[in-house]
Amino acid sequence: MSIRSLLSGETLGFGAAPVGNMFRPVPEEDAAATIRAAWDNGIRYYDTAPIYGAGLSEIRLGEVLSRYERSEYVLSTKVGRVIEYETDQPADPDERGGIFAHGRPNRVRNDYGYDGTMRSIEQSLHRLGTDRIDIAWVHDISPDFYGDDWLDAFAAARTGAFRALTSLREQGVVDAWGIGVNTVEPCELTLGLDEHTPDAFLLAGRYTLFDHSYALQRLLPRCAERDVELVVGGPFNSGVLAGGKHFEYQEASQRVLDDVDRLRKIAERHGTDIRAAALRFPLAHPAVAATIPGMSRPERVSQNLELSRTPVPTEFWRQLRDEELVDPAAPLPGDI
Repeated sequence: MSIRSLLSGETLGFGAAPVGNMFRPVPEEDAAATIRAAWDNGIRYYDTAPIYGAGLSEIRLGEVLSRYERSEYVLSTKVGRVIEYETDQPADPDERGGIFAHGRPNRVRNDYGYDGTMRSIEQSLHRLGTDRIDIAWVHDISPDFYGDDWLDAFAAARTGAFRALTSLREQGVVDAWGIGVNTVEPCELTLGLDEHTPDAFLLAGRYTLFDHSYALQRLLPRCAERDVELVVGGPFNSGVLAGGKHFEYQEASQRVLDDVDRLRKIAERHGTDIRAAALRFPLAHPAVAATIPGMSRPERVSQNLELSRTPVPTEFWRQLRDEELVDPAAPLPGDI
């Protein structure tokens, strides 16, 4: 199914990792207020995952969204992790440097098998308070999580999660499925399969204003050929393009901060905001259906919506092109 048709033309979604206590505790009332602010401001696409706070993000999202008609919003979550509610072992910080260390104390077990995928969907439906998932992403079958063993995780998903989600799509439990990763290689490999056909990819941090050349060259042309759409996660690259200090889910290096500062100064010279440019850049490519920045405060919602609607001067894009700060083949807003 086309992601664009599911989203009815909406291009800005709500990334719910932060309300799963990503990096820091978010009080219940703040999380609920943020999700309500997204709804009140017209956002109708919400993305979450079991690993976001060991189920916390899904629970918080479900508590708010269950008040509205299910047909009025689009919901995506992820498979590949099963939450163990009862265990004698203490919870460990998650494998990505403990960024969800402030989440629920449940253990998270990696499972890309058929039964594990069915169990993951069942758990997510319960936490989200719904009877269907619009888009299911197979989560993190990539080198950044598994290193040299990532192909083993991919193989398990190929024979398990991919088959389960294809079946659930046929049953109408999910409308669409794909993989949600932070690297390009698993998407390329998935496009080469014959037995399972994804509808889209959720690619975080790899087709952004700051980092896009590899995906542009290796992945997006093939997506266009296969009619597989792209949802861009992390358009601010873990926050560094929005004034934060994180890049790739950890403290940004001085080199990264300096490079971002160069982009920011060019934006200021043209009277624009680097965050507006970061939200607009991915959408210039015809294969990209939406972006989903993370949001953890109500004011962030209104800021992101305002930024997404803010015109970015043609001269700004032209200078980035002239100074080779964007790939020469990258489509730019305004057909620069």
